[in-house]
Amino acid sequence: MRTANISSARCIGTRRGLKAGRALIGLALLLGSGGLLHAATQAPALKVNPDPSFPFSREIEAFARANEAGPPITDATLFLGSSSIRLWDISGSFPDISTVNRGFGGATTPDVLHYYKRLLPKAKPRSILVYVGENDLAAGATPAEVANNVLTLLRQLRSDYPKAHIAYLSLKPSPIRWTLWPKMAAVNMTVAARARVSRFDYLDVGRVLLAPDGLPDASLFRPDGLHMNPRGYTLWTRLVDAYLDAAAAADLKPGASS
Repeated sequence: MRTANISSARCIGTRRGLKAGRALIGLALLLGSGGLLHAATQAPALKVNPDPSFPFSREIEAFARANEAGPPITDATLFLGSSSIRLWDISGSFPDISTVNRGFGGATTPDVLHYYKRLLPKAKPRSILVYVGENDLAAGATPAEVANNVLTLLRQLRSDYPKAHIAYLSLKPSPIRWTLWPKMAAVNMTVAARARVSRFDYLDVGRVLLAPDGLPDASLFRPDGLHMNPRGYTLWTRLVDAYLDAAAAADLKPGASS
């Protein structure tokens, strides 16, 4: 009898629960055209991610805001690429020239190509420095794929800015990615071989990061073994500054294109 009573109580409770559920659904339907629907239409609209398939939307939006924040920066040097560019104190390292930093951490060359138009400043840059490709290899791309994408990017920049000085900064040796160095060297060699034909310059910025024993100098890197510290960036700044000085001098020579 106890079992029967329990079963009967469950059956009654179930029927009551169904009736209550139906009542609540009916109440919601009645309110749908009034209070609840009205409240929903009054709620602030959520901002839609402009590019949900890629993880860099906020950074790209920040670049767009920077473009709109003031007048175009004329004759600037554009620094373009991944976190090695983003973490570089560009304005502090090159205080005597106008600069634009368009580096975003974790970017691969396909990412830069995908966002290409949204990375460019409003005014045509005088010079362009590019560092990208390292994350491609870390993600599993082959040296041939990376070199092809890098050259595609450089050709696009040359097409859009025929008079700009464009330089590719070689992939760097870092302690944590030292096993990838043979692949990086292969990319560097392929890109360097195409520099003259594709009308860009190749800057070897990797050799200054090596210790006398031929291994990456850990004292030039942050504790993560991947990103450079201020000492490492000082060495890069010297190389790039010398390149930009030479480019400016070339512009002053008689017959140089303006």
